[in-house]
Amino acid sequence: MNIKDFGFYYDLACDNTSGTPARVTAVHKGRFGIVSDFGEGFAQLKSKEYYFEGEAFPTVGDFVLIDYVENGDSRIIKTLNRKTYFSRRDPDKGRGEQAVAANFDYVFIMQSLNNDFNPKRLERYLTAAVQSGAEPVILLTKADLTSNYLPYILEVSRVAPNVNTHIVSAKTGFGLDELSKYMQKGKTLIFLGSSGVGKSSLVNTLANEDIMDVNGIREDDSKGRHTTTHRELIMLKNGVMIIDTPGMRELGMWDVTEGLSEAFEDVEQFIGKCRFRDCKHENEPGCAVRKAIESGELDLARFESYKKLKTEAKFRDDGYDYKKQKQQWEKSLRIGDKKKRKERF
Repeated sequence: MNIKDFGFYYDLACDNTSGTPARVTAVHKGRFGIVSDFGEGFAQLKSKEYYFEGEAFPTVGDFVLIDYVENGDSRIIKTLNRKTYFSRRDPDKGRGEQAVAANFDYVFIMQSLNNDFNPKRLERYLTAAVQSGAEPVILLTKADLTSNYLPYILEVSRVAPNVNTHIVSAKTGFGLDELSKYMQKGKTLIFLGSSGVGKSSLVNTLANEDIMDVNGIREDDSKGRHTTTHRELIMLKNGVMIIDTPGMRELGMWDVTEGLSEAFEDVEQFIGKCRFRDCKHENEPGCAVRKAIESGELDLARFESYKKLKTEAKFRDDGYDYKKQKQQWEKSLRIGDKKKRKERF
């Protein structure tokens, strides 16, 4: 086995740090699946300092240096620099960073063509994907469930006009040939989407073998059952690597300033044109954002999504303030909605 086949190049370890290069292929509780020139194995963290360094904590896809142990778990001594990196706010603790994946080339953002299709979730995933530094690709899955793709395509073009989008079906094979340009030896792909979008089915189809368990979806609400239970990197027979992540009910924003700017270019082009630098885009005179919304140049729903993600990201450094401010902000939105309904009638 050669670690170079898994995308490693020796410039990653150019600081002459001793250790054997390896790549993290799975993340378990307190233990990591790894692959190196010695083959497949397991490793644990050598230093407790890792537990206080969320950014450097190893995640699936990471290249690391290990103290190799032949008969037992090796020891991870260093996480090497990442070319791309995807993380989220820890949904259990409410603050701090949770590593999701590293060193991938494409982010396959998946939305199924059923009741689970959610433009706001797509915006959230797209923001994080752009922030990671990799190329986002949108996959509209389960094309066999509908014959009318137009409403979905129009919605995606509104949210992500410059992102490559493909309509596919793992069941019938429709559209899968279009993915060949991404399926190149040595490339790493990450599949991102909620439960039930067909990630496992698509991976099995692309791999041409059943390497992931597949569960159905609940008939009453089209929501998926969690199939993947941990993050893992899989090497396909053609040399392509796939990172699969568990379906995530909440993707918290973490340091996504650049991602927001790129994912919401249509919004930010008006932000700097306001008369006042501290414009809140409410009722201030000379507000370019409000003017654009009134004229139809800017979609109100897009601006509201931008505000929500911007607010969430603003309070990422303080879990308590984030939770408190989010509750106050959501309360003000509810009050505003009630006021609008009264004025309407």
